[in-house]
Amino acid sequence: MFITYIAANTNAQLNLILKNANLKTFYSNGKLLITAEYLVLDGAQALAVPTIYGQFLEISESKHNEIHWKSYNSDKSIWYEANFLKDDVLNKKTDFENPVTNTLIEILHHADKQNPKIIAESKGFKIETKLNFPKDWGLGTSSTLINNMAQWFEIDAFELLKKAFGGSGYDIACAQHNTPLIYQLQNGKPIVKPTSFNPPFKEHIYFVYLNQKQSSKAAIANYLNKKTVVINLTDKINLMTQTIATTADFDEFCAALQTHEKELSHILELPTVQQQLFSDFDGTIKSLGAWGGDFIMAVSEKNPTDYFYKKGFCTVIGYDKMVL
Repeated sequence: MFITYIAANTNAQLNLILKNANLKTFYSNGKLLITAEYLVLDGAQALAVPTIYGQFLEISESKHNEIHWKSYNSDKSIWYEANFLKDDVLNKKTDFENPVTNTLIEILHHADKQNPKIIAESKGFKIETKLNFPKDWGLGTSSTLINNMAQWFEIDAFELLKKAFGGSGYDIACAQHNTPLIYQLQNGKPIVKPTSFNPPFKEHIYFVYLNQKQSSKAAIANYLNKKTVVINLTDKINLMTQTIATTADFDEFCAALQTHEKELSHILELPTVQQQLFSDFDGTIKSLGAWGGDFIMAVSEKNPTDYFYKKGFCTVIGYDKMVL
């Protein structure tokens, strides 16, 4: 009896070890773009911060000639699940009813083009993605996926992003770095410089979710139609980025944020979020990333949580609970 129990227990442990050995796990940080939204596409220097929140990618090989994909939201609910074939990926079949399936096949197809061994050397895969933030927050559901996939395929994440979605790539830089950074495109190539953005007044900085996710693609398209004055503004935005990233003076920080908002408001022909929604706010508010959705940054000497709660915005996160 004793020997049988030991043998059975050993087999169970061995099976667990083999299962874990078959499992590959990757993780990428989320992102927030503090300065140079939109203009980063045209070479302006942007201050960006990786977030405490991010996404896991777990992959195990399957004996079936298919890919089973399951995506979990932060509350552990499944927001997407599907099966598709390896051949769908190799042939870039994107006529499924679910657009998420088509997007995933396209990403996998481009990844396979850069490194064909991963898919060729396996029958199939069981793939799970796990967010630790609500996917509607706009902290980088797509960019964290792209960076995780690039780690899995051992390829360049910036190149994969370019093929799959486009965009500046600052979000990929955040996915890969654990410190704030200055990001810039020079001749189309990403330049990433870690920075020590750690303002002494950070306890007065809050991030507020606007209760709606903004489409980056739509926002960028709108910007591209309105960028006639962008070239003349790049140097000014670079100076503001440097000021916001380095100043230890609270008033100078707020003034630079306000000037930045006014300049972008002029280009986009849109009111600032403070003018539109929070004109009575005692402090400074700045849009982050695509205007009109996702998160804003609120800077106030008083804790503004009650103010935002009364206006129906109940996700208010302090700097230290958001920025990595």
